[in-house]
Amino acid sequence: MFSVPQSSKSEFLDKARQAREERKGHKEREKAATQIQALVRRFLCRCRLQKQIRKEVDDYYQASEAGTTKRNALSIFKIARKLLFIYRLEDKMRFEKLCRAILASMEVENEPKPDILQDNKLVTLYLTMLVTFTDTSTWRIVRGKGESPLRPALTRICENIMGHLNQKGFYSILQILLTNGLARSKPSLSKGTLTAIFSLSLRPVIAAHFSDNLLRSFLLHIMSVPAVVSHLSVLTPEVKTHDLLRKFILFLSREEQCLDICVCLEGSHTLCLLGNLIHLGYLSEKVLEEEANHFVKDLTDMLSYCQRYVSQKKSNLTHWHPVLGWFSQTVDYGLNESMPLVTKQLQHLWGVSVIRTLFSDVLSKKLESQESTPPPPQPSTSQNNLPVKNLFKRAFQKSASVRNILKPVGGKRVDSAEVQKVCSICVLYQTALSTLTQIRLQILTGLTHLDDLLPKLWAFICELGPQGGLKLFMECLNNDTEESKQLLAMLMLFCDCSRHLITILDDIEVYEEQTSFKIEELITISSFLNTFVYKMIWDGILENAKGEKLELFHSVHGWLMVLYERDCRRRFSPDDHWLRKDLKPSLLFQELEKGKKRAQLLLQYIPHVIPHKNRVLLFRNIVTKEKESLGLVETSSASPHVTHITIRRSRMLEDGYDQLRRLPANSIKGVIRVKFVNDLGVDEAGIDQDGVFKEFLEEIIKKVFNPALNLFKTTSGNERLYPSPTSYIHENHLQLFEFVGKMLGKAVYEGIVVDVPFASFFLSQVLGHHHSTFYSSIDELPSLDSEFYKNLTSIKRYDGDVGDLGLTLSYDEDVMGQLVCHELIPGGKTMPVTNENKISYIHLMAHFRMHTQIKEQTAAFIRGFRSIINPEWLHMFSTPEVQRLISGDNAEIDLDDLKKHTVYYGGFHSSHRVIIWLWDILSSDFNAEERAMFLKFVTSCSRPPLLGFAYLKPPFSIRCVEVSDDQDTGDTLGSVLRGFFTIRKKEPGGRLPTSSTCFNLLKLPNYSKKSILRDKLRYAISMNTGFELS
Repeated sequence: MFSVPQSSKSEFLDKARQAREERKGHKEREKAATQIQALVRRFLCRCRLQKQIRKEVDDYYQASEAGTTKRNALSIFKIARKLLFIYRLEDKMRFEKLCRAILASMEVENEPKPDILQDNKLVTLYLTMLVTFTDTSTWRIVRGKGESPLRPALTRICENIMGHLNQKGFYSILQILLTNGLARSKPSLSKGTLTAIFSLSLRPVIAAHFSDNLLRSFLLHIMSVPAVVSHLSVLTPEVKTHDLLRKFILFLSREEQCLDICVCLEGSHTLCLLGNLIHLGYLSEKVLEEEANHFVKDLTDMLSYCQRYVSQKKSNLTHWHPVLGWFSQTVDYGLNESMPLVTKQLQHLWGVSVIRTLFSDVLSKKLESQESTPPPPQPSTSQNNLPVKNLFKRAFQKSASVRNILKPVGGKRVDSAEVQKVCSICVLYQTALSTLTQIRLQILTGLTHLDDLLPKLWAFICELGPQGGLKLFMECLNNDTEESKQLLAMLMLFCDCSRHLITILDDIEVYEEQTSFKIEELITISSFLNTFVYKMIWDGILENAKGEKLELFHSVHGWLMVLYERDCRRRFSPDDHWLRKDLKPSLLFQELEKGKKRAQLLLQYIPHVIPHKNRVLLFRNIVTKEKESLGLVETSSASPHVTHITIRRSRMLEDGYDQLRRLPANSIKGVIRVKFVNDLGVDEAGIDQDGVFKEFLEEIIKKVFNPALNLFKTTSGNERLYPSPTSYIHENHLQLFEFVGKMLGKAVYEGIVVDVPFASFFLSQVLGHHHSTFYSSIDELPSLDSEFYKNLTSIKRYDGDVGDLGLTLSYDEDVMGQLVCHELIPGGKTMPVTNENKISYIHLMAHFRMHTQIKEQTAAFIRGFRSIINPEWLHMFSTPEVQRLISGDNAEIDLDDLKKHTVYYGGFHSSHRVIIWLWDILSSDFNAEERAMFLKFVTSCSRPPLLGFAYLKPPFSIRCVEVSDDQDTGDTLGSVLRGFFTIRKKEPGGRLPTSSTCFNLLKLPNYSKKSILRDKLRYAISMNTGFELS
C-alpha cells in the first residue's frame, strides 16, 4: 500500500540524467572557450612576434645598407635564426637579402654570374648558397696556413646538408633545372650556373666515395640530361676529374645495374645518357682504350634495350622519334629541340678518334707490301682488243706495287681474346645501325671514312678459322651459339659498310684510284659473297631464316648485288665469274616446274648464277605458257583470235598508232595480221604468216626511234637512245611513248630482235632499278654524257672553294633557241654551290638530267612496255642482258649455226656451187663488220638471235631468182630445175642480191663466178638494198 508508481520513478531518473548532461555540457563549453581564447592569444602573440621579427630584420637590413651597423657572422646568425623561424612565402625578398648577407660574410669567390631575368637571379643566388654550404673550401674560418682543427667537423656538417638534400629529392630538382635550361635549341643557363649545378650534383657522389646508390642517382638524373657533357666539356675541368667515365663504365658493366638504369629512363632519356657516355669516351681516350671491352658491352646493352621498342612502321602504339624512328615507348617530345646536339654526341661513336681506338687491333694490322716485278714488254696490240683486259693489267700492276691482295688464308682462332673483342665491337656498331634508324646513313658514312678500315677488316675475316673464308661462316649459320652470332655480325657489318662505300664511290675511285679495295679483292669478295648467298638458298637455310639470319642474308645479298650491278655497268670480273658450275640448269628447271621453294628463291635473288642462255630459254618458256593460257596458240581444237589491220605505207606510223593503241593488251599479245596498201591505194601482194607483221613492226620501230622525229634522242659519244626532253612538241607525245612501249614489248614477246641500242640508264629505269635503295644516279651518268660526268666529278675533287666557280643549284639549258633555267630544288637558282653541298649538287644534277627531265615520257613508255612484258619476267636479267634480249647477241656470228638452220628454195641446195661460194665468201672474204652488215641486210638486225639461229622466226632462207623483183612471180617447175642444174636463161651479172627481211629471205641470182657474187653481195649490203616485200 506504500509502493511508488512506476511512472514517477522513470520521470525521476530522466530528470537526474538530464541534470547530469547539462552539467557536463557546461563544463565542455567552458573548456572550449578557454582553448579558443588560448589559441587566439597564441595567434595574436605569434603575429606580434612575426611582426616584431620582420621589423627587426628590416631594421637590420636598413641599418646595414646605411652603414650604421657593421655586419658580422654572429649578428647574421641571430637574424637568420629569427627569419627562418617565421619564414613564409611573403618573406621571399627578406630571404634573398639574407642569402646575400651570408654569402658576403663568407667572402665567396667565383659566384655565378647572374642573368638578366629575375628568376635566373634567384636561381643563381640559391645555387651559390648550396655550393657554399656543401663544401668548406671557400669558408674564411678554415682558410689560412695549416690545417684548421674545425675542418673535419665543418666537412661533416656539409655532408649532413647534402644527405638532407638527397632525402628531399635534390637530384630530381637539379634534373628539372638542367633539362629546362639545356633541352632547347639555345640553352638558357649561363656558364657559371651550369658549373654550379654540376658541382653540386657531383659533390654527394664524391663524398659517398662513388657508392652504387649515388652513382645510380647521378646517372639517372644528371647524365641523362640531353647533351649535358657537350655544354660542360669546355666549361669545367671537373668533367675529366675523379675518373668519372671509368666509374660509370664499371657500374653499368653489371647487367642488372644497366637494365635498371634503362628501365627507369626509357628510350628517349636512355639515348641522352648514351650520348653523354660516348662524349665522355671521346674526351677520355686513355680510359676508353683501357676499358674498351666494358665500354662496348655497356653501349651494346643500352642500344639493345632501345632496339626492343624500335618499330618498322607506324601504329596506334608507336610514337615518332627523330633518331629512333617509330618507337613503341612514350617519347618525351620536350627533348626534340635538343636532339641535334644528342645526335652530334652520338656521332663521336663513328668518328675517326673513337674508331681508331676501338678498332686498334684491326687497324694495327699491316697489309704486307710486296716487291713488284716490272711487267715484260708487250707487243703492240690492235685497237680491237677489249679495254677490260687493259684495265685488269693496269689494275694488277698498280695494286701489286702497293700491297698483297687479300685472300682467305685462315689460321686465327675464333675463341681468342682479339677475335672476341673485334666481334663485340662489330656487334655494337651493327646494333647501332638497327636501332638508330634515322641516322643509319651517318653511321655507315662514318665507318667508311677511314680508307684502310674495311680492307683490314676483310684481312681480319680472311684469317679466321683453320682455312679462312666461307667454311667458317657456313658453320656459324648452322650453330646458334653466341660466338657464331658475333662472327656473323662482323660479316654483316663488313657487308653493310662495304656496300655503302661502293655505292658512294664513283667509277674513277673504284677502277682507277682503287680506293679502299683493289680490283682483285673485289673479285675475291664477290666470289665469296656469291657462294655464301648461293649456299644459303640452295641448302635451304633461307627458307626457314628469320630475325638475325634473314637480316644477314639481305645484308650479304645487298653487297653482292651492288658489286654485280657495278660489274654489269663496267666489267671488272673475269668471264663466267658469277656462274655456279655446280648448279645444273636442268635440275633447277625441274624444281621450278615442281614449285620447289629453293629454286624460286634462287631465281628471285641470284639469277646471274644461271647461264644467260638458260635464262633466255626460261623467259621464252614463260611467254609460251602465257600464250597457251590466253589461248593465243593454234591447237587441234581451237584457233587463236586474229586482229586484222590495214596500213598505208605512206602513213605507217599514224595508221599503226590509230589501229593498235586502243587494243587491249591481250589482243596485242595475240596474232596480228597486216595488209599493206601502196601509194596508189592498191592492196600489196603477199600473205602475212608473221613475216609481214615483222616488217611492219621493224618499220614502226625504225621510225619512232629515229632521232629526227624527236621522240628519242641519242647520247653523246656512243649514240644510244633515250626519251627526248623536248618530245612535248608532239601534241600526243605521252600516248606515243606508251604505244612505242607496247610495240617494243610485242617485239620482245615474240622474240623478234630489233636493232635499237638504248642508253643503259634508261633501261635501268625500265627495269625499275632506280627504285633500289642503293641506286646512284651519278653512276649511270656516263651512259648519258661522259663529258658531263667528268665535269661533275671534277667538282667533287675540286680542292679549292667551289663557291669561286659561281655555280647555283640550278641547270641552264638551251631549249630550241631559248635559255631555260631549271631549279634542282625550290629556290635553287639563288642558292650557291659550296664545299658543303657540292655532293648533293652533283647527285641532284645527275638525277635531273636522267630522271626529272624525262619523267613523264619514261613513265608512259614503261606503262606500255609492262602491259605486254611482266616486269617480274625481266628480274632475272641485268641491264646489258635486257639490251641483248631486245637487240640480239653481240657475239660473233656463228656461220656454222646459220648454215645448219638455213632453208633453200628455187633449186638451191647446200651443195650448190653458188651456195658453197656464198658461205666461203662470208667466212673467208668478209670481216666481222661485213658479216654483221650481211645479217642486217637479210634480217634487219645486225646481231644474231640470243639462242642461236634455230630460234630465228621465220628461219633464214636463200632463194634462187632469175628475174628482178618486180617481174618475179614465184618459183615454177622450170625455174627450180634451172636453178638446181645451174642452167641460166641469161647472165645475171647486172643484178644485185636482194632480200625480204620480213621473211629473213635472201634472193640470190645464179651467178657464174665467185668473184661476181662477192662484189655484188658486198655492194648490196653496203648500200643496204633490201626491205622489199616479194
